Amino acid sequence: MFKRMLRKSLIVNIIILAFFSSECFSQVKLKDDLLKELVERTGQAIVTVHIIEKNSLNELSRNVSISSVKDDIVEIVLSPLTIGWFIDQKFDYSLIPDSGLKGIITSADLAEAMEWETYPSYTQYLSIMEAFASGYPAICDVDTIGTTNYGKLVLALKLSDNVKTDEDEPEVLYTSTIHGNETGGFILMLRLADYLLKNYGTDSRITRLLSELEIWINPLANPDGTYLTGNEITAPVRANANGYDLNRNFPDPQVPNNILQKETRDMIKFMRKHHFVISANFHAGEEVVNYPWDRWSRRHADDDWFYDISRKYVDTVHQFSAPGYMTFLKDGVTNGWEWYPITGGRQDYVTWELQGREVTIELDNNFVTPAGDLNSLWDYNRQSLLGYLENALYGIRGTVTDIKTGLPVPAKILIPGHDRDSSIVFSDTLTGSFTRLIAPGSWNLLVKANRYTDAFVKNVIVSDYNRTEVIVEMTPYINPVDTIDTPEIIIYPNPSNEYIRAVLPEKLFGRINVKIYSTLGIKLRDYSGMAIEDIPLEIDVTDLPDGSYLLVISSSESAAVCRKRFVVVKH
Repeated sequence: MFKRMLRKSLIVNIIILAFFSSECFSQVKLKDDLLKELVERTGQAIVTVHIIEKNSLNELSRNVSISSVKDDIVEIVLSPLTIGWFIDQKFDYSLIPDSGLKGIITSADLAEAMEWETYPSYTQYLSIMEAFASGYPAICDVDTIGTTNYGKLVLALKLSDNVKTDEDEPEVLYTSTIHGNETGGFILMLRLADYLLKNYGTDSRITRLLSELEIWINPLANPDGTYLTGNEITAPVRANANGYDLNRNFPDPQVPNNILQKETRDMIKFMRKHHFVISANFHAGEEVVNYPWDRWSRRHADDDWFYDISRKYVDTVHQFSAPGYMTFLKDGVTNGWEWYPITGGRQDYVTWELQGREVTIELDNNFVTPAGDLNSLWDYNRQSLLGYLENALYGIRGTVTDIKTGLPVPAKILIPGHDRDSSIVFSDTLTGSFTRLIAPGSWNLLVKANRYTDAFVKNVIVSDYNRTEVIVEMTPYINPVDTIDTPEIIIYPNPSNEYIRAVLPEKLFGRINVKIYSTLGIKLRDYSGMAIEDIPLEIDVTDLPDGSYLLVISSSESAAVCRKRFVVVKH
């Protein structure tokens, strides 16, 4: 009797357990289905998970778009591209309601939009950019970086005292809203352009900036994300129209990324053309200045300088802001990797691949800054925005020329015992000028150029808020002729579907000609360019059909020629 009762009790317990397990499974499935439906309907969803170990955070960061980490709470923005992987991992997550959209107020007309207290429609934004150029034609021009997947324009303003001329001046870049739902920086950049233009010639600080620099401002890097639903900002999302986080989409030296989005490719071409000496990328979601590296725990060679310019930005903000603004992490400043690691980020790409210097500035805890807070955002950051640009006026400014002819020399400038991880800079191929931003101190420069003996400049003194000028004269080899065969080109990825990178031998450094032939011997490409040591040559093959091709690169200086076959496969 007792055994029958025990067996009956066990059966009941199993049935009850199975019921609750089934109920729990159903609840989890229902929660996941609701999450999927939200992403499909709105384009994104924001969730949080608990992550303690750094290794787990690294893995998470490689597969989804992390927007913030606070202690062990990780905030993630899911898109249609990442929702499947996330659900498959069976994380215990919480859904965060997106409540910031009610802060959006659309401008009634262009005049109201240019009061900077509301958000413009997309067509009003285009009109504002054209109004700047037409209203100040001597000091402002508008350029098109590219177009989005939906055909919207990615625009940039150039502000300079001789705007129609490419002067031998340091170029600087401000860019915002690469995440389409981080909107405060969008208005901040438009208002900054307006402020610089209106005060040029009357304010000595601003007049100096436009006289000694070429300032570029890209207010809206992801218009498809911001204006996802049409002409007005009603439901902005972080990603672009294809669901990609554009600030995780740049080439990375360690993690292959062959699916570069159109906006990314266009921005890379734009930045390669201008070689900005310093830049900043404006975001929202927290209030902090984040500096490289994002991908590595090791520090940049100029870590002290990066911290110093970030600290100055935030300390100036604190002089003009309400208490508590921009105090996240170490009183408003953080190294990227210490906060959370990412790969494919823009600031690391600029700093590693282009030898620029870029930081990420998070302006607001809200992704969407309410219209009523836009004035405060400007008041808090205005002086810091000017001060950050002024960094380009300091450091070392030099020129590299041929001692015999006086012509400019493309050269590599490095600081022995200091530089690492691509912290070197290069002189301009047309002017021979270079800018080396660096912390105060006494520095020794080593200048290297193809077909020239190395030059040394010792004890270059750098002080705060000053620029040190140097002139480097390079002596050519007595007998530059070298009969040794040129090593072959290394191409990767091969096969490719979008871009190939060519690592070139030393004899091809400098001015080059690039040709591409089909297997039938038909010449498909023929153009000139520059090959620089330590920077692979990037070649766009997106318009080539599947097949095998011959790449021929020749030097205009050494007469060396290299050939290499590559394959394009798109399916």
